[in-house]
Amino acid sequence: MFKISKTNIYLLLITLFYFSFLEAQEQNPDVFRIAFGSCNKVDLPNPFWEDMGNRNPDLFIWGGDVIYADTEDMSKMEAMYAEQKSNPAYRDFIVHTEVLGTWDDHDYGINDGGAAYAKKHESQNLFLDFLDVPDDAPSRKKEGIYNSKTYSKNGKFIKIIVLDTRYFRTSLEASANPDKRYEPHRAKNGTILGEQQWQWFKKQLAEKTDFTIIMSSIQLLSAEHGFETWGNFPKEVKRFIKVVKRSNANAVLVLSGDRHISEFSKKVMKDLDYPLIDFTSSGLTHSYTAYDGEPNKYRVGEVVSVRSYGLVDISLNSNSIDMKIIGVGGEILGEMQQDY
Repeated sequence: MFKISKTNIYLLLITLFYFSFLEAQEQNPDVFRIAFGSCNKVDLPNPFWEDMGNRNPDLFIWGGDVIYADTEDMSKMEAMYAEQKSNPAYRDFIVHTEVLGTWDDHDYGINDGGAAYAKKHESQNLFLDFLDVPDDAPSRKKEGIYNSKTYSKNGKFIKIIVLDTRYFRTSLEASANPDKRYEPHRAKNGTILGEQQWQWFKKQLAEKTDFTIIMSSIQLLSAEHGFETWGNFPKEVKRFIKVVKRSNANAVLVLSGDRHISEFSKKVMKDLDYPLIDFTSSGLTHSYTAYDGEPNKYRVGEVVSVRSYGLVDISLNSNSIDMKIIGVGGEILGEMQQDY
């Protein structure tokens, strides 16, 4: 007679429970789930695609540095995008999950690059090709890759705004401090988004939805570390906050990448009935393993300096957002919750 050991029964029960949990997540109409991440080298292992897929996100957002091209050779850039799309785990993931995204410097084409990059038109087309944007889409007809999309679930509306912090950005100012790469921009006309994108951004925020998720490749709030950040353009940060306040947009959450670390930053703002949170998640294939501390007056919790991705669960019934930093093996490395 065939016998099943107690150990095998135990493993079977765990497996059934696990898949029941995944099915419940998939069928949960009260949560809109977003996975996001950045800093992905195509020649390094990415341990997260299967784990992300098992969590059944409604959407995945690239936060920049999809590839590390750093080149004006468009054939090299195209080949790297093709290598990423041919990755079996990623290919299976995007079959079941919608993907949006922005670029950062390395997939834009030049480290810490901005408006002066000579191949930005060609680079834009390759990035949109990678995201399978149709040839006749409006995104193909404008300069820059900023975009938005609104989702509806369980009677609630979630707007995703993807910003372009590269195409129009003024050149950075080198710092005289040897411990920092850049310092705040002194020029009054310095910009990150450019006027055309700013006007578009204001219109997007004016369209009322229940939740607004903004993807910025670089950090908005953390500004003391001396690397790339919105804080290198203080007037742009002030303008961002002013635009959010004047729009009366509901439940605005900022997502960011770039830094090879993950962390939460929170700023309580006058005349706004919720705090502005910047959830940074980076990187997917490599991280700042030599991290030994840096200031951030808005930080909540601890910095995560190992590989990770971000998970955002928007609770549509309770008007709250739960944010998790997920590490290798599904380990929760950091968590934050905010009611709106």
